[in-house]
Amino acid sequence: MAYNEIYQYSLVNALMSGVSDSGITVGQLIEKGNVGLGTFVKMRGELVLLDGKVYQLQAEGNVRVADSEEQLPYAVCTNFKPQATVKATLDTKDSIDGVLEKFNNHASNLFMAYRIEGVFKRLKCRTVKGQEYDGQPLAELGKTQYVSNHDNIEGTIVGFRTPEAWQGFFVAGEHMHFISKDRKLGGHVLELSGAEVTMGIATINNLHLELPTSEKFNAAKMSTDDVGLKSVEG
Repeated sequence: MAYNEIYQYSLVNALMSGVSDSGITVGQLIEKGNVGLGTFVKMRGELVLLDGKVYQLQAEGNVRVADSEEQLPYAVCTNFKPQATVKATLDTKDSIDGVLEKFNNHASNLFMAYRIEGVFKRLKCRTVKGQEYDGQPLAELGKTQYVSNHDNIEGTIVGFRTPEAWQGFFVAGEHMHFISKDRKLGGHVLELSGAEVTMGIATINNLHLELPTSEKFNAAKMSTDDVGLKSVEG
């Protein structure tokens, strides 16, 4: 794909409806971009795509490199090329939005991608443990998610900012996953503070959305649960 175009497989609403038993392969995702996030079959952990490798961030706190044939029921990525790289101090997770606004304050209805490198004084992450039964929805999984807190940890955040109108297709607002520099820790970012970072940013107006053709996807009753999404995505 060209630089700074979003590729996404499936919908967040499909995960909210519990559809996560199959998808594209890790190898196919790597062909689409160099940074990304998502989840694995049965929603077993979080996904980070970084520099040609896909990592599975597991609920037990472990990180592993995924095999090329493993399937992904939901993933989003881009062939990221920063349009600007800035130094920033992030007091809270909301500070990220302030940095993005300074770069482009006319992007509220466009997508933005970012890659953050640095040391985080405090970081709170979650990983979902995976479905306990077929069709278990993401909002229910969020009630038993694995949450970890990290102090003075160095690593990378991959993130996307999505317009409110796309809630349910993507995660509206900020959606970001972290992986430590040593590739041993990570997860979906719930909170952060006291970060001195370098942040690469790009505004994106082109996207390719690929939908599953499985019977479970087509049979699912999907609607946008805004409250449920915000509770599980932080």
